[in-house]
Amino acid sequence: MEEMINCKVNGIAVSVPKGATILEAARKAGVEVPTLCYMKKINEIGACRICVVEATGARGLVTACVYPVSEGMEIQTNTEKVRKARKTTLELMLSTHEKKCLSCVRSTNCELQKLCNEYGVDEDAFDGFKPHYELDTSTAHLVRDNNKCILCRRCVAVCREQYVSVIGANDRGIDTSIGTPFKVALSEVPCISCGQCIAVCPTGALTERDDTDKVWAALADPTKHVVVHTAPSVRATLGECFDMPIGTNVEGKMVAALRRLGFEKVFDTDFAADLTIIEEANELVERVKNGGVLPMITSCSPGWVKFCEYMYPELLPHLSTCKSPQQMAGAVIKTYYANKMGWDPKDIFCVSIMPCTAKKFEVGREDENAAGVPDVDVSLTTRELGRMIRRAGIQFTALPDEDFDNPLGEDTGAAVIFGATGGVMEAALRTAADWLTGKDNTDIEYKALRGTESIKEASANLGGLEVKVAVASGGNAAHEIMEKIKAGNPDGWTFVEIMGCPGGCVNGGGQPHQPQYVRDTVDLKAVRAKALYDQDAASTLRKSHESPVVKTLYSEWYTDGFGGHKAHHDLHTSYVNRKNK
Repeated sequence: MEEMINCKVNGIAVSVPKGATILEAARKAGVEVPTLCYMKKINEIGACRICVVEATGARGLVTACVYPVSEGMEIQTNTEKVRKARKTTLELMLSTHEKKCLSCVRSTNCELQKLCNEYGVDEDAFDGFKPHYELDTSTAHLVRDNNKCILCRRCVAVCREQYVSVIGANDRGIDTSIGTPFKVALSEVPCISCGQCIAVCPTGALTERDDTDKVWAALADPTKHVVVHTAPSVRATLGECFDMPIGTNVEGKMVAALRRLGFEKVFDTDFAADLTIIEEANELVERVKNGGVLPMITSCSPGWVKFCEYMYPELLPHLSTCKSPQQMAGAVIKTYYANKMGWDPKDIFCVSIMPCTAKKFEVGREDENAAGVPDVDVSLTTRELGRMIRRAGIQFTALPDEDFDNPLGEDTGAAVIFGATGGVMEAALRTAADWLTGKDNTDIEYKALRGTESIKEASANLGGLEVKVAVASGGNAAHEIMEKIKAGNPDGWTFVEIMGCPGGCVNGGGQPHQPQYVRDTVDLKAVRAKALYDQDAASTLRKSHESPVVKTLYSEWYTDGFGGHKAHHDLHTSYVNRKNK
């Protein structure tokens, strides 16, 4: 039986497991101690000093996030001494902070700003040396502004969790800054563009590169056909930008908002997710039959693809050559749909709404131009779409539910679950099972592949063929999987799904910001994913090969069949060895 420790927090008696911290005890007592550097299990370093409290048996103030509870300890989290210490710490942070809140993208959603308001700080209490840093705008996905950095090191910790560890602390004392080794541009290190650092940054020091002005300009250009398509997970997260409960499916309101922004056509990336499954399944069958490279690994996540190109270029032949759903959608829009509408592909401006900052990098990759022009012109994050909707004065929560435009607005439940880790694999197995057994199988939920664990394995019997599969999400998990494949695939996997972000796209680097307290106490990945699995369960069509869009595409456009020459030209791509570049 676990040994428990008894203590009091602001006079409230609580029992916590031995080894628990004061912060954990306070949360159990229903008291929120403010933090800035703390990230549960990832960055427990007691560096920012915002969480200081008074506790019996301790000398002076102690940091709640790392100080252990002892038997009979009495903890005070809100004394005058504590409040004064926190206020002083915040004022010291502001002494070197660029206080341009009115023009900061994180204004009203900034953890530092919130605390400063709560503690009534004097932003000019301390005046002295103030360092100045040039912005790092060298990448397609991110802008680093160290003038707003508070040295919490949350970005450093999450980058380490992603295995790449391309940022850390440089110099010492007042000169300390967060950046790359030798202070080179971020574009010169193996950053995989996942954006997890942006997702956890408490201020405006890290932001996605804002491409909304390009979209506004296109919408105002009468010579352009401006179309948009939205990723599966965005419908489960966009509502958070408008204070709706986490995990609310806002598909209908999202479509309505996009129409009111002025997009000529509003499509669902899900049709391309179904298309991805068909092409990937065909590729896998060909590899199995013809002695191709196994295990085959999914290529839907551009962060993961970039990870492989940097870390394991010798294993690139394991990647499926299929483009991601984002790029397949753009390719179909600028080939099949352009032909159907009589539009010149050069006059189509294709916008994708994605949960992912790496998608901003992906749109500029080579071999992503089926019609001779980029498949997708601009990729916006969920956050950027939220800002556009607000700027346009659209009352999001009051909108009616509307449907996507046809024919590229129809999908299946299999496509919807792409947004959660394990979803691509489950969708693939649903189709593979029907193809290999020649039956319309009804047992189609692969529960072993669900959940937020970083690595999951399963075995499926598909028409007498035993198939072993694995699913991984996040850089550390990707590294672990790839090391096993590099060692000869001792587990005998045939097919592997890897997503660059922990939990998959629902936890992508472009998703709405949530304060660290929420990230610590709510399983965002699970709650957001539930919205997708619920939509899948309620869908009439739940297998990608049942998609009416897919059937039409192969009967009207890709007439030489799955993986045929035309499909390969439009829907497949190639990769680059980036290890020594």
